[in-house]
Amino acid sequence: MGFWSFLFGAKQKYQVPEFPEAWRSLLRGKISFYSSLNSEEARRFEQAMLLFLNTTRITGIKTKVEDEDRVAIAASAVIPIFGFPNWSYQNLDEVLLYPMHFDADHQIGSKEMAILGMVGYGYMDGKMVLSKKALHHGYANSSDKQNTAIHEFVHLLDKQDGAVDGLPIHLIEEEAVLPWLNLIDAKIHEIKEDESDIRAYGATNRAEFLAVASEYFFERPALLAEKHPHLYAMLEKLFSQRLKDRKGSKKVRVTRHFEPCPCGSGKKFRDCCERA
Repeated sequence: MGFWSFLFGAKQKYQVPEFPEAWRSLLRGKISFYSSLNSEEARRFEQAMLLFLNTTRITGIKTKVEDEDRVAIAASAVIPIFGFPNWSYQNLDEVLLYPMHFDADHQIGSKEMAILGMVGYGYMDGKMVLSKKALHHGYANSSDKQNTAIHEFVHLLDKQDGAVDGLPIHLIEEEAVLPWLNLIDAKIHEIKEDESDIRAYGATNRAEFLAVASEYFFERPALLAEKHPHLYAMLEKLFSQRLKDRKGSKKVRVTRHFEPCPCGSGKKFRDCCERA
């Protein structure tokens, strides 16, 4: 089976257009992962982005979808699966882009709850919801080891086997399943004992640990390899990507703890996402 036909699976096959130069400039300026690629890898990354955009709607809810939004969302989709050229998100049809955070009832700008992204279930199955502010903050500040969009796309990868449980069976060899689960449980224990720099939300459950650790892996791979070598090695195998020696060109501005949180909650960073 050919590369593109496998990638699309049951989805319609599209004519792949030329990649817009303006989008290439956006990638170079905002996506450090892309900046670390050689020319052949960059071409493959661009083609995978186009294929994603041709098979997945991006709909703005009370916000206009701009090119920079499309580029950031498509890049976020491609980054976790870049080590698998024949992969696609068969469980995603549409990304709903909200202007800012929302709550469990999808109320935008809620003062009671600040959800930045979620994968849909039930009547929302096949959909992902993202906060525009969180989407772009994930690439504006990579020093915090957080990236909401990558987090949600990792959940989709996890969900591909039918369960969001931190165990993407299709990506892990059978003999590695038990060591992986034992490692997750050990790392969750470290978080709960305040003995880890992995953010606290990763201790929620195994699924959230996978997503949070994956953010760390793609945002700060060298630091993860230094502080958590076993975890880095496992994620390197899981995503089939060696990242710790890659050099991105992006300059990072760190959000200071007393500044407004970039998620748009209205709280100080120290009282919001810095605590997550």
